[in-house]
Amino acid sequence: MSDIRRIRVLWPDHLGLPRGKYLPPHLADRGTRHAITLFGLTYDRDMVPAPGAMMFEGMPDMECRFDPTEVRLGWENGVGVVVGDLEREGAPLPLAPRHVLANAIDEWKELGYTPQIGIEFEAYLMEPDGDGWKPYHCPGSFVYGTGPLNDPAGIVNMIHDTADQVGFRLESVNTEFDAAQFEFTLEYDNAMAAADEAFLFKAMARDVAYELGYLLTFMPKPIIDRGGSGLHINLSLLDADGNNALLDPSTDDGLSVLAKQCIAGQLHHMSAMTALCAPTANSYKRLQPGQLSGYWKNWGHDHRCATVRVNPERDQSTRLENRMPDGSATIHTVVAAVLTAARLGVEAGLECPDPETGDALEAACTEEHSPDDLSEALAALESDSTLANAIGREMVDQFMAVKAVEWEKYVTAVGDTDSARDMVTDWENDTYLPYI
Repeated sequence: MSDIRRIRVLWPDHLGLPRGKYLPPHLADRGTRHAITLFGLTYDRDMVPAPGAMMFEGMPDMECRFDPTEVRLGWENGVGVVVGDLEREGAPLPLAPRHVLANAIDEWKELGYTPQIGIEFEAYLMEPDGDGWKPYHCPGSFVYGTGPLNDPAGIVNMIHDTADQVGFRLESVNTEFDAAQFEFTLEYDNAMAAADEAFLFKAMARDVAYELGYLLTFMPKPIIDRGGSGLHINLSLLDADGNNALLDPSTDDGLSVLAKQCIAGQLHHMSAMTALCAPTANSYKRLQPGQLSGYWKNWGHDHRCATVRVNPERDQSTRLENRMPDGSATIHTVVAAVLTAARLGVEAGLECPDPETGDALEAACTEEHSPDDLSEALAALESDSTLANAIGREMVDQFMAVKAVEWEKYVTAVGDTDSARDMVTDWENDTYLPYI
């Protein structure tokens, strides 16, 4: 790419932000350097003495390394883009979400399987409203809508065009249930490639919208009287012969024992996973009954009110869709959490509960559900040492320290958290909306 004037080197952090630097191509072999204490930052730049962030040890450097041959065409004129790996003193950084995902993939490969991942984003498009933002004005929009009635200013169309130009493989784009909400579905790929693609796509989509004067937000519940936005993770596993290992034609529903154990693992560790998959105070205004959001501890055949939904096809597309995560989460961490919980179910030989048979809107076949707020979710993650150790204890400890401070800030700002559950507070808009 001789026409690239600079490289935008990006990496995912614990808040889901695309940190990085611009680098001239002739210095690509050097990589970039950053203060490791970034892993102690909250959204408002408060610095937390989180484990591993070395706040009181001089705030030393970590390095971001990348393969120059992996630089791809970016969405800024003359700028290439690449996702890098974080190291410190020549060793992978345990706090790094991409490293955590690499370990989760390797654990599956040791069992003889290659994880495949498909990612679906939901997001709201917002337009300026004085000093703030309001939902994009599209009065003619409708569910599963396309065309100018649903995107009158052509903002999402421009995002789609840019994705095509730079090589993002979008499977589909359409409006979601509520006006101004859109869904972006990326094609399946190997787990790391899928996570990297989704990470870059999100950065691109927000950049393109903002340059046009709009805000594309993946905040889980930016508008209290409209539906929430999820980050759905679709998982399948390839065996050594390249076949979908979730299939077994001899069973009543066509699912293998492996598939059922993967479901069981995700449900068994669901409470602990929630903090990683729904990591903001705002997340729990989406995780409610009747929100089709992965609230209930259940699974189902082609059931959108189940946390783990199994698609109806029984072919190479058979997959397990975890519907609990939201767009405030770090994509690599979420994929690692789903992979790890599923693997633990296999290794422990967990028995899968019966599938959901009710509507699972206001009530389900189980009374168990996700934690009620971020504080409860962090406590669940802390108490599930099996998942925490399997996914990476150092990352989990650092993550929980930062998120505990974030929760305290929310409580201080809103006072009564129960009454704040039915509103999107000024604190949430100020803290989350600019970044998620």
